Amino acid sequence: MLKNEVFFDYTRRNVDFSDFFEYILIMEDKYYKREEYLEKIKPYLGKKIIKVIIGMRRSGKSYFLKQLRDELFKEGLKKESFLMIDMEEIKNDFITSYKELVEYIDNYFKDIQGRRVLFIDEVQDIKGWEKALRSYVKEDYEIVITGSNAHLFSSEIATLLAGRSIEIEMYPLSFREYLGFTKEEDKVNGFKMYLKYGGMPVIYDFLMEGDKERYELLRSLYDSIILKEVISRHDIRDVHMLENLLKYIYDNIGNIFSAKKIVDYLKSQKLNKSVDTIINYLRYLEGAFAVYKAERYDIKGKRLLEVSEKYYVSDLGIRHALIGYKADDISGMLENVVYLELKKRGYRVHVGKYEDMEIDFIAERNGQLLYVQVCYLLETEKVIEREFDILLKIKDNFPKYVISLDEFFGDNRQGIKWMNIRDFLLSTDFS
Repeated sequence: MLKNEVFFDYTRRNVDFSDFFEYILIMEDKYYKREEYLEKIKPYLGKKIIKVIIGMRRSGKSYFLKQLRDELFKEGLKKESFLMIDMEEIKNDFITSYKELVEYIDNYFKDIQGRRVLFIDEVQDIKGWEKALRSYVKEDYEIVITGSNAHLFSSEIATLLAGRSIEIEMYPLSFREYLGFTKEEDKVNGFKMYLKYGGMPVIYDFLMEGDKERYELLRSLYDSIILKEVISRHDIRDVHMLENLLKYIYDNIGNIFSAKKIVDYLKSQKLNKSVDTIINYLRYLEGAFAVYKAERYDIKGKRLLEVSEKYYVSDLGIRHALIGYKADDISGMLENVVYLELKKRGYRVHVGKYEDMEIDFIAERNGQLLYVQVCYLLETEKVIEREFDILLKIKDNFPKYVISLDEFFGDNRQGIKWMNIRDFLLSTDFS
């Protein structure tokens, strides 16, 4: 039973969750506000600049637009001065290109003077949208758009809107947001749930018992993301190969590999594809925010390495829905959570290489660095030496952390700080 006592039969096989998603779109902003994103966008409100919210489908962009709309209403915006165009609503199917978009906007605002606010959800579904918005941003329009593709701004579009746009990336719930969203007071149990089901907001409003139903919903989310953002957008015909590629990535989070290694794996599955094809497919998956690539950085050589990167997933729950929850993968899961947390806090994140040793993450923001090692438990002296010694070799004065699930270990070793991963995720010290 859901919060408003409306029941959805989520146990049906091949269930269509579209009605349920619409219910969540209506209900979520009554329960939880994503304050961090509101704070990020506020400095740009009232300025002649297009605010672009990008991120994976169902990660909360539509909910956020409604929360932002309500904030503007509180500040005195007149409802007739506001227009929201949701391209996932059937009623807006007639807007296929910038010409219909311009006609619709002009007609709506023809008698409105002064400040006018325009929100467009999933703007990439409108062909040539940038041509329309370029003219409106010059006028007295407040424009906020969302998109579910990381390549929303190609080089041509970026040139057209140069200096007139700002991008804010939205992620699934962080651990801090998860605790607020679910009102979970037990951090230990909450973190177990977070690792198991991920951070897609929709599943925590869906009150159900057992993994089967939750993972069925997450699988439906996966289908909508991959089908709409990758397969149909890029006209991919070998869907089986794409899913095998994604399963391989999901099964190897935190492992270093190359496109050639993936090709070799696919050949073992009797799927023959070229390295160039794999590289293109990886780019499509990155574009849909299904995966993130972390390039390797040579600390001594001070250069990015062109081969053997790592991939991380945007949401662990979707990963588990596709390949199953594997408790033995705990180290990779912890690494994935820390990677996403650093990204959410605005860091550029690389995998570090120092001589023949690896540092899990080198994070850079505004010229400041952060070094992070992530492990499951510091249970032996050998493990302790491995995690701390590599950081001791780096002689600069930037902060260095070892993160694990140990409950008690000690504050630091020779200036390297140890933290429990839950405390690290909730800390504001390094943000």
